[in-house]
Parts: sequence; structure tokens; C-alpha cells
Amino acid sequence: MCSVNRREFVAGLAGSTAAFVAPTGRADIAHGNPRTHSLPHDLAETPTVDFRYAPHHSQSTICFPDDANKTIVGQNGDLRYGFARALLVGMEDFATAVEFSLAGFQDDKVVRQWIEAPGVPIVHTLIERPGATLELIAFASRHGDEGRVDNVLMSIKSKGRAVAVVPKVHIRSSEKLELEDYNASVATAISHGSKSPLLVGAKLGETSEKCVWWEESGFTLYLPHGEAAPERAARYFFRLPQEKQTAIVLRENLQDPEMLLAETREFWKNWKPFGTTEWSYPHRHGEFLTACARNIQQARELKNGRLVFQVGPTVYRGLWIVDGNFLLEAARYLGYDKEADQGLQSEWSQQADSGQVIASGGGEHWKDTAIAMFTLVRQCELKQDWSLFRELEPNVSRAIDFLIGLRDQARRGKSTNGRYGLLAPGFADGGIGGVRSEFTNTVWTLAALRTVAAAARQQTIPSLDKAGEFYKELYAALQEAAKKETVRHPAGFDYLPMIAGDDPSVNDPDPWVRPRAQTAQWALSHAIYPGLVFDRLDPIVRGHIALLQACTQEDVPIETGWLWHDSLWTYNASFAAHVYLWAGLRDRAHRTFTGFLNHASPLYCWREEQPLQRALVGQDWGDMPHNWASAECVRYLRHMLALEDGQSLRLLEGITAAELDGSGAYVLRDSPTRFGRINLAFEPASTRGWRLQFERTHGPAPASVAIPETVGGLSIAKISGVPYKKQTGKIELDPQAPRWEAFWS
Repeated sequence: MCSVNRREFVAGLAGSTAAFVAPTGRADIAHGNPRTHSLPHDLAETPTVDFRYAPHHSQSTICFPDDANKTIVGQNGDLRYGFARALLVGMEDFATAVEFSLAGFQDDKVVRQWIEAPGVPIVHTLIERPGATLELIAFASRHGDEGRVDNVLMSIKSKGRAVAVVPKVHIRSSEKLELEDYNASVATAISHGSKSPLLVGAKLGETSEKCVWWEESGFTLYLPHGEAAPERAARYFFRLPQEKQTAIVLRENLQDPEMLLAETREFWKNWKPFGTTEWSYPHRHGEFLTACARNIQQARELKNGRLVFQVGPTVYRGLWIVDGNFLLEAARYLGYDKEADQGLQSEWSQQADSGQVIASGGGEHWKDTAIAMFTLVRQCELKQDWSLFRELEPNVSRAIDFLIGLRDQARRGKSTNGRYGLLAPGFADGGIGGVRSEFTNTVWTLAALRTVAAAARQQTIPSLDKAGEFYKELYAALQEAAKKETVRHPAGFDYLPMIAGDDPSVNDPDPWVRPRAQTAQWALSHAIYPGLVFDRLDPIVRGHIALLQACTQEDVPIETGWLWHDSLWTYNASFAAHVYLWAGLRDRAHRTFTGFLNHASPLYCWREEQPLQRALVGQDWGDMPHNWASAECVRYLRHMLALEDGQSLRLLEGITAAELDGSGAYVLRDSPTRFGRINLAFEPASTRGWRLQFERTHGPAPASVAIPETVGGLSIAKISGVPYKKQTGKIELDPQAPRWEAFWS
């Protein structure tokens, strides 16, 4: 890559709204709905993390790390089970849902839902009625040899005088349910012929009153009545077995929820979010960091003897190569070294004899083969161990041959991609379905080829020289294609769409069903960073950044995924924030990342896609918790302090005035980079200054190490322990120096 001064680049962007026009191309073609592409608003207001854009429909998990039972808790405190089974029987979402409420005619209103701490997934749901409040506490347990059980503790208090209350449990299930004993005070709901109940529930304390049930749009259960007062709650406890336990086993601790709850709290109190690394971040950043580490561990699962970093607990409960690249990088940052090794091996176990890597993305997701190569190199350099790269050299060689074959196959055909010399038409993803002439597979392949070629040179593996040769051919082909495929945006700048201009969808007479300008641009974001395929002043980069800014609402780019209308792909915001960070647009990166955090639920997790807050169209899309989002949060939090830009190490790139409130330090210990592990502490040094302490352990030295000349309004005051030189807006330090300090005031 060319070395370009970042200030020059930012200045160039200011005039990039009409930076270039394709000499022959698709100028004046307006993708999508121009009204959504308003220019970005003023960045003067500093955003705060307050969950202002949280999804209206949300869910979270209460399971343990690597737990095979991925219990879902809904926004109303309901429990949801059997997502895959629901699909088999034709249901829309879950095969079983258990809803907790009260009898009577008053309506429930959920006023708050929270977890006890970012690292403690015990979910509280507070429900109000005109005459009472109902609190549900959902948690998982593994008491003694009892096995894995889900539990819900219900507490009801009146708002005035003492009142009678009756809990109501509604079970929507694909199975026919009945009561094990119709004359008992303990409710045991069981499917016909089963030895294990679905649910066991009882009033806490003695009662001789029996439970009542009937079919009412499913199975509805009424427990014995209780008396609730403002100072005295009526309490009930429900247990749902996850390992086919008998009712006898569950009843043994049915009257002791506090003991079970204390055990679960103790487990999570002793749980560690980090492995071989240490992080310490203040405030919301620290909360999200811990919660995302937990989300990732909860979604993880042992399959075929290896841990698999799964994207989510329902629709994405499996191995996805592109998601996995970022999950494995986040895992390595968090210090899950052995687990990341297993996850990488799981990815490469998906390689077919043809050389193609095929996982959940499907056969025409050609980029998965490239991404698997990219992931292999990244994991080896973070581990500082290239033995697996050498071991998989034949696999990588076959993967490259497969991709070359795709290009050659396209050349022999009549597709637009073949005419340009790109990869064969494939599945773009991110809002573009079907097999089409598109560019996402090509740009991701460029990122992988570039990375493999550099690794092969470094490790002296001549059999992989073909990666570099193919890269040059494919890069030249893409640049030629871009000259003809570039489009003029209604806002007055030029950009490269990710779908070929002669695709029928582009010129559909109905603008509602045309792809948006920003549709599927996710892959180009990745090719820019971390792929580093393009120079900073490349028109493709400039157009991409202008496009991201033009489609920003709710502080993030919108309509970038499968939901084209007044909707957003939540963690695509992190892709954009990383592009901004790499490009030197610090304030833009900070606002976009904060917007990303504000689209999480207050339980610190994200849905894949959701409508805008003001939208009158749109739907919920994808899994939740979505752990590519969790991984993106971890990645940005690391990169805001230490950003690897090729052979350069850029420190504090994401620190703004918002982080300099003087109330907490940002600390990384043993954080892996391609230059070895680093220790970094950025902390208040006095009432008017901040100090950065840096140390790099064994590993190849970077070509350059840079820090900002100013951070959040503070200017560099002193540097000790290292030779340095000032440049425009930054300070270059001797990259060979193992440790040093810098002060801003």
C-alpha cells in the first residue's frame, strides 16, 4: 500500500462528493430511495451510550458457557425453546414458549428488564398492572448432580391493600400437554408418554389448594392463589428440566429457589471473561466488553470434539466462515487461545476435495474459501506460531486453485463477471440474494490473496507464490471493472455498487424493489479494513466512505442488509466504524461505534437487523443475541487503543474527548498483535493530563509505531524512553523500542 498522510486523506474527503466520474459507466443511475440518503448531520454533539435505539423486540440467553441448552428469555420474561424443531413442524419461531402472567382482566405492561451485571446473565423482568407489580427472575442452574435446569422465580406485590393473586402460565407448544396429577398443589406439566416434565411449578410455602388448567390457545395453567401486599410478596417458583430429569428430581429443590439462585450467582461471580489476556476498561465500554465475552462463550458449543464459535443460539447456531473470522479474532483478543485453535480447525474441516470451503453460507458463497485462508493467516500471526499454516499449505494451495478455477470458468462464460475477469457469479449476501454478477466474492478474495501472499513470502513457501500472482491479475481486473461500474449517487459523489449494472434488479421499474446503493457494501468495508486491499485515496475507498456517510441515520449506516426500507443492520455499523478509524476519521468512527452500542438492548446484546425507531415498515431479522455483533464490539474496543495497519501499529486512534473524563484507565495486558503481545495502559496522570505506558514483548518489530499529537483536546507534552519525530498530526516513535511513556496535557 502507498503511505498517505492521513490529514491529506481527510482533506481529500472534504471535496470527494464529486471526486471522480467513471469515463464510461453507469453515471446518473440512482439506486434505491434517494430520500433516505440525507447528508450526515453535525458531529458537534458528543453521543452517549443510553440504549436510545434498542430493539423493540428482544431476547437474551441465560445458559452457561459452552452449554448445549441455549435457553432464550424473551422481552416479557417468557422462556423460548426448540427453534430448529419449530421449523420442522412448520411453526414460525419456537416449538415451545412459556409465558408468565397473572389471572384477571388487567393488562401486563413490561416497565423494565435487566441483568444483574454484565457478567451475570440472571434476567429480571418487571411487569406492572394497575393493582400490582410482578417480577420474574430467570436463571439457569446446575445444582449438585441434579443437572441443567431453567428456573423462574415469580414475586407479586400489590400497590395498595392486600389482594388475592393467581399466577397464570401459558404454554404454547407443538406437543400435547397434560397435568401429571390433577389433584396436586404442585403443577407438573408433561407431554403424553414422556417421563420428563416440561415444567414443575408451585407456590412457595404450604398450600393444599390444587392447580387448575385448560386448553386456551395452548396449555394454560393457574396455580394456587396467594396474598400480595406492598411489603409482602406472593412468591412462586417454576423449574424446567433441560436434561430430561424426572419430576421427582425437580421437586426436591422446588421450595428452595434462593439456594439455587445463590449458586448461580456464585458461578458467574467466579467466571472469567478473559483467558491469557487482561483488559480493564471503564464505564459502558467495560460493561459491554464483559457482556460480549459472556455472549460469545454462551453461544459457543462442543461439536465433533471441537469447540465451535457459533453466531447465535437459534437461526445461526452453527459454523459460519465470515462471521467466524471476526469471532475468532475477538476470541484471540480475549485470550481464548486453545478455543480459537479448535475453532480454526473446525473451519478447515469444512474443506471439500475441490479445495472449496463450504459451511453454513452455502456453496455459491465463494468468499468463504478466501475468508478461511484470511482467518488462518490472522490466527497464526496473532499466535506467533506458523506451524498450522505450514501444515495446511496443501489445503491453502487447493483453495487458491479453486478460486482461480472460478475466475477461469467465468472467463469461458458470458457473464458480466467473466467479461471483466472476476470470479464467477455467486451469492453476494448482505441484502443481495441468488447467484448474480456481483463483486463481494471478488473483493474478499483479494483480501485473502494479499494476506496469503505476504505470509508465504515471510515464511518462504514458494508453492503459494501463485497467491500473489493471482492477486495482481484479479486486482487489475477489479480496477478495470470499477471504471465501468461506478455510479453517480443522487447526493453528488461516485461509488462502486456491489452488484453489476446489467443485473435486472438494478433497473427494476419499481424503485421499492431495487437494491439500495449501500446494499452488500459490507464486503467492500472488509476489503478496505482489515483486508487493506486499497490505497487510502483510491476512488473506490473515497466513494465507499461517502456512501456510508450519506446513508447514516440513528448514527449508523442504514439499509445496508436484507431489510432495505427504514431498517438497519446493527453491527454493520462496526464495519463502517473500522473503515473510518483506519481512514483517520476519528470523530466519525467514535459516533458510529457509539451508535452501534446504542442499538443494543439494555441486556448488552444485539439483533442482526431491525427497523428504525420511527419506521412504519420493517421487521425483526436474524438471531439475537447475534455474536458477530459481540465480536465486533470486542474488536473495536481493542482497535481504538491498538490498530494494526499492515506493518504499522497505530495507538490511541479511537480515543476522543469522551474517553478523557478522568474517571478510569484503559488497560491491555498481553494483547496479541502480528508484532507480538503488547501491554498498554492509558490513564489519567494528573488533573490536567493523561499518560500512555507501552511495552511490546517478543515478536517481529513493526515498520512504524505512531501516536496522535493531540488526544481529545490535549496536546503531547513529553515522551520518554524512545526516540521520536513529529509529523503532521502524529508522532512516529522508534518501532524497535520495547517500552516507553508519553504524556498529553
